Amino acid sequence: MPDVSVDAPTDSDICSIIDRIAAGDRRSLAQAISAIENGSGAGLVREAYPRAGNAPIVGITGPSGSGKSTLVDGLTAAYRAEKTSIGVLAIDPTSPFTGGALLGDRVRMQRHSEDPGVYVRSMATRGAMGGLAAAVYDTLVLLSVAGLDRLLLETVGVGQDEVDIAGVADTTCVVLTPVGGDEIQAIKAGIMEIADIFVLNKSDLPGADRAEGHLHAWVTGAGDGEWASPIVRTVATQGDGIDALQEAIGDHEAWYRSSSGKGREKRRTLARLRLRTLLRGRLLSAARDRGFDESREAELVEAIVAGDLDPHSAARTVVREVFGE
Repeated sequence: MPDVSVDAPTDSDICSIIDRIAAGDRRSLAQAISAIENGSGAGLVREAYPRAGNAPIVGITGPSGSGKSTLVDGLTAAYRAEKTSIGVLAIDPTSPFTGGALLGDRVRMQRHSEDPGVYVRSMATRGAMGGLAAAVYDTLVLLSVAGLDRLLLETVGVGQDEVDIAGVADTTCVVLTPVGGDEIQAIKAGIMEIADIFVLNKSDLPGADRAEGHLHAWVTGAGDGEWASPIVRTVATQGDGIDALQEAIGDHEAWYRSSSGKGREKRRTLARLRLRTLLRGRLLSAARDRGFDESREAELVEAIVAGDLDPHSAARTVVREVFGE
């Protein structure tokens, strides 16, 4: 079958591309994700959306150095032992020089590189808020269409701003280490509040008991029908605790999907978030089309910096100039 480029897919190409992705064509999947990252994949998402499955999404987040990538690697190996196909989406920092991911998929998951049941993709944040790339939502749709049984989403690990992952993942695992025991109190207002499961990784290090004590002090009792976030100790480099983490993830998914009604609530929240995000982008694009160019933007920025104009007034000025009162 001749290759069809998805850099700017035509309407006649789109159905064929999605059909090939659904049939397991990894090259077409990679090209489609690239199109999404380049901003030319809206048609692909429109075609893919009704065909997306319901693969569970597990988010792995936490401070840098906590061992998230090693944990994802261990989880992938454990799920593959059960013949579960896995899609891994790793959100990496954006290179200031190339605009691409600093940690590409070639340096991740090396032992799974020849496994057709594992698909790994790195994606640059490109300055997106909350540590999640703007294209991540649409990419997860494509991964679901590809028939992968389970999706693992690893975020960049910048600290409190990682809260966006809770709006995407069915189960959010916050990874911490014993050496950050004192830091638990400092970061609890951010990523601590989104944890469905706390993972105390590198728990063979000194201070593990003390760090777990801090976590227990933070975790409050759950009310009737609510989820009580467990604390799972792991040593990902040795594979210790991975089975316990799998079990905790399974328990949360059972609660999330059946008894709690949280699944539909989460989907509603995500749909609203995506709608608002896309509206912001389209409104800015419309403003650009109507004359709000970079030079005018720079003028308003300088006025704000100089204290001659506050940001709210600047925004109203743009709306008035572009769209009228």
